[in-house]
Amino acid sequence: MLPDAQKLYDVIDGTWPAASTQTLGPWRIRDGRGGGQRVMATVATGPFTDADIPTAETAMNALNQPDIFMIRDGDTALDAALAARGYPIVDPVNLYVIPTAQLATERPPRVTAFCVWPPLAIQHDIWAKGGIRAERIDIMRRAKGPKTTIIGRLNDHPSGTAYVAIHDGIAMLHALEILPHQRKQGMGVYAMRQAAFWAQDNGATHFSVCCTKANIGANALYTSLGMSLVGQYYYRRK
Repeated sequence: MLPDAQKLYDVIDGTWPAASTQTLGPWRIRDGRGGGQRVMATVATGPFTDADIPTAETAMNALNQPDIFMIRDGDTALDAALAARGYPIVDPVNLYVIPTAQLATERPPRVTAFCVWPPLAIQHDIWAKGGIRAERIDIMRRAKGPKTTIIGRLNDHPSGTAYVAIHDGIAMLHALEILPHQRKQGMGVYAMRQAAFWAQDNGATHFSVCCTKANIGANALYTSLGMSLVGQYYYRRK
């Protein structure tokens, strides 16, 4: 049986962690330290009233963060309350998962993909070209479980990079970035296969990714590999 969306939300938190969190009434407030929406969006942890929303807003503002909430499967009441307050939907995300053994079936060609930790300077350069800068590299560093990065090579030159970590027996890949001139040559598939073999060697029963719905190429990659769409989330951001 595949892990459901609720399980993958925990995997996101474990493999792509906020700098710190605090529980404030029905909210989990996350300090993202500039690492993006996924690590700074507030999450509802229990029943709330409309009067509780300003408490969360004040806490987020105290961290110099925008008013932003993550809307997960089942967050119907929160979604409606924020919509009534004029919070638009931002960046819907798909959650995909597959048994690791079904992805770790064919190793990439030799000298095409390698596991490296910590990431090399060239990987930092590739991520930076895709908008993944130091604050997000810090997220990778503070993840507690097994983790590695993938560096890809095509045509005798670096071609791409990714990060993968494991939480509670489930691997999740983040920050897959392929250089524009090296795309459409199979590097995405090679990176995913390499990451899956690493995950299998480190005891992960399942392999997962999260991907914005707007990223048509990445969604096509994951579905082409046989990954199942098991849920979603999006943000409400003022």
